[in-house]
Amino acid sequence: MFKGLAAGIGTAALVAGALISVAAPASAVQAGDLTATIALSNCSASLVRYPASVDTDRAMMLTNGHCLPTMPSAGQVIQNTTASRSGTLLNGAGTSLGTVQADKVLYATMTGTDVALYELTDTYASISSKYGSTALTISDTHPANGASMFIPSSYWKQVWNCSVNGFVDTLREDQWTWHDSLRYSSGCNTTHGTSGSPIIDSASNKVIGINNTGNDDGAMCTLNNPCEVAADGTTTVTKGQSYGEETYWFTTCLGAGRAIDLTVAGCLLTKPAGSAVSVTSPGNQTTALNGAANLQIAATGGTAPLTFTA
Repeated sequence: MFKGLAAGIGTAALVAGALISVAAPASAVQAGDLTATIALSNCSASLVRYPASVDTDRAMMLTNGHCLPTMPSAGQVIQNTTASRSGTLLNGAGTSLGTVQADKVLYATMTGTDVALYELTDTYASISSKYGSTALTISDTHPANGASMFIPSSYWKQVWNCSVNGFVDTLREDQWTWHDSLRYSSGCNTTHGTSGSPIIDSASNKVIGINNTGNDDGAMCTLNNPCEVAADGTTTVTKGQSYGEETYWFTTCLGAGRAIDLTVAGCLLTKPAGSAVSVTSPGNQTTALNGAANLQIAATGGTAPLTFTA
């Protein structure tokens, strides 16, 4: 399910045109910490920084692409677009510290991943001075399978605790496809309103992902019912299974001044449709006569998902 709530309709959620009833999740674990999370009108979010960010940089707010006022269509990438968005910054106990204001979408998409990164009007230094709050750091490495994690939802002011239960090479829901998605172990059966919540590694306290979706009804690859797609095209579903998207991808695309530059070599973020595809050479290979060779092929550009044939 896209786990955001539509603004202004109380305890009912409008998910891509379908009105469903939503109650506060009784099963959520009241543990962990809500530090630096940001409550939006329809989703959860968090105050984040890159490992290399400095106090004079404009602060950033992380949420899902589907938490934008209009969900991006498949293949759509939004960059450096003026946008007005406000949220309520919380402390560890979930108490409001004040309002933060965004004026730009730095990057957003629902293709390949499901993320939206806003730029706030205040710097990190200003937010620290006003509210005594320090941003969460986005990890610059791939998360580890089995790592303990927690998901703090600013919308519900509750925290889910579990661990990484593997990675899904291809996750599909309706018209959207995502890659290398995080699968959760039991304990993180997140619900509507938790969209955009950061996934935080319990050991490092760094952001390793963003809460995204889950299978509501056991249906296959439909809206609110994502399916896992194997390399041979086989699809499988588990009713109630929830997923997130990795966020270290942002750190692979930073150029001068820590700005997102999709042309940086090794950048993993989805590029706008129509951009040229560049395939990295796997280098010279040696194998025995009639033996098999396994090659790791990487590409940038184009419109995800990309496929290779030989």
